Amino acid sequence: MDSGWPASLIRDVPDFPTPGILFKDITPLLDDAGAFRWAADELADRFSDTPADRVVGVEARGFILGAAVAYRLGLGFVPVRKPGKLPYDTRSVDYELEYGTASLEAHTDAMSPGQRVLIVDDVLATGGTAAATVELVNSVDAEVAGVGFLIELGFLDGRGKIEEHADCPVISLFCFGGDE
Repeated sequence: MDSGWPASLIRDVPDFPTPGILFKDITPLLDDAGAFRWAADELADRFSDTPADRVVGVEARGFILGAAVAYRLGLGFVPVRKPGKLPYDTRSVDYELEYGTASLEAHTDAMSPGQRVLIVDDVLATGGTAAATVELVNSVDAEVAGVGFLIELGFLDGRGKIEEHADCPVISLFCFGGDE
């Protein structure tokens, strides 16, 4: 991986959220207007030829990137959130993280059968969150058109978990570890 700008704006935070986890913090990148613009534009450009109807952003940093990508592509935005955060009827899925279990929800009317959806999040680690989001999209008979990340932790092989659940492009702008 190139250690220059904007990758140099991604900082490591050891033992967050639990001991033994090395968290990749993107807030310095988001704080730099040029780097943030570059990241949003680059993710949007990678999917500019992919027919899509919606962008799904995964709580919480996926909201930031996903909304910017949706805006750039002229698409609607769907937030996928932790339980109890959405005000209307929801559909949910439970999944496992590298450090525990979690659930995700989307509004029942956020996606329709046949719609093509791009999923955007900040980090691809073990792939559990992304695979759960794919499951939410598939549960309404919508189609995952692509999945994009700012960062991929290649040594955790999360890409493989996504590819088990969706036949679509999976892109990441930066890869740490694994086959870079």
